[in-house]
Amino acid sequence: MSLAIISPGKNPEVWIKEFRALAPDLDLEVYPEITQPEKVEYVFLWQHPEGILSDFPNLKLISSMGAGVDHILRDKSIPSSIPIVRIVDEKLTFSMTNYVVMAVLNYHRQTARYQMNQTKKVWDMSCPELDVTVGVMGVGALGKDVMDKLHSMGFPVVGFGFSEKSDFEYPYYTKDKLDEFLKEVNVLVCLLPLTPDTENILNSELFEKCNPNTYLINVARGKHLVEDDLIKALDDGHLSGAMLDVYREEPLPKDHPFWENWKIAMTPHIASVTNPQAAAPQVIENIKRVRENRELVNVVNRTRGY
Repeated sequence: MSLAIISPGKNPEVWIKEFRALAPDLDLEVYPEITQPEKVEYVFLWQHPEGILSDFPNLKLISSMGAGVDHILRDKSIPSSIPIVRIVDEKLTFSMTNYVVMAVLNYHRQTARYQMNQTKKVWDMSCPELDVTVGVMGVGALGKDVMDKLHSMGFPVVGFGFSEKSDFEYPYYTKDKLDEFLKEVNVLVCLLPLTPDTENILNSELFEKCNPNTYLINVARGKHLVEDDLIKALDDGHLSGAMLDVYREEPLPKDHPFWENWKIAMTPHIASVTNPQAAAPQVIENIKRVRENRELVNVVNRTRGY
C-alpha cells in the first residue's frame, strides 16, 4: 500500500520529508512518476488532473492539501464511496485572520489613497480614517475568527451564510436576507466555501445592492468573483476598491486588467498557506484510522462542499 502525492506545479519535497519522518514504513509515490498505481490506497492532492484518480483501483482515502476541497469536488469521476478529508490547522486560521485584518485596516486608514498621493507629491491630511462596518460572508472557523479579532479591535461586524445559526453572537443573515446584510456593511469579506450556490456570487447584481463605495476583500476562491463585474462596479462607484488574494486563473495572466487597476490591491494566493509540519500528522492519522476502520477526522460533506 502507498500514499500518492499529486500536486502539479508544487515542490513535494517538504511533504516527502514530513511523511517519511512520521511513517517511515509508508511507501510514497509522487505524480507524475507513479510506478505502481495498483498499490496506491491513499492520495494527497492539490489541483490534480481530473480523472486521474480512476488510475488507482484500490483507493481508500482522498486528502486535500489544504482547507479547501473544491478542486477535488469538481472531479465528477471520483466515486462517492471514497471519503474526502481536509486540513484543519490553527496556523491557517491565524494567517488568514491576520491578512483580513490587514486588508480592513488598509481600507480604514486609506493606504491606497496615501500611496497614490505620494506618487503625486500631494500632502493631504483630510479624513485620515473611514468608518467601517465589516460584513463577513462565510462564518465557519475562519470567518468566525476574523469576526472575533475585528470585534476586539472595535469594528462592528455582521455575518452572512447559507445555514441557520440560532446562537450566533454577532448579527447574522442567511441567503434569503442578502439584501439586508449588504445594507449593513461597507467592507465585504468573502470567506465562503466554493459550492454551486456560491460560485459567481460576487457579481454585478450583488455589487449594485451594496452601499456606495463598499470595499471588497476576496480571500476565498477566485470563482466566487465575476472579474469583469468587479471592474464595472469599481468604474460605476458601487465599490471603492478591492483586495484580492485569489483569481479564476492562477498565476494571473500578464495581460489581465487587474494588474494596472490602482483600485485593486493584489497578492498571489498567499493569505493562508498550509504548514506541512501541522498538516502531515493529520494525513497520517487518517491513514491509520482507515487501516483500523475507525472514524476519520475532518471529513468533507460533499453535499455542503466543505
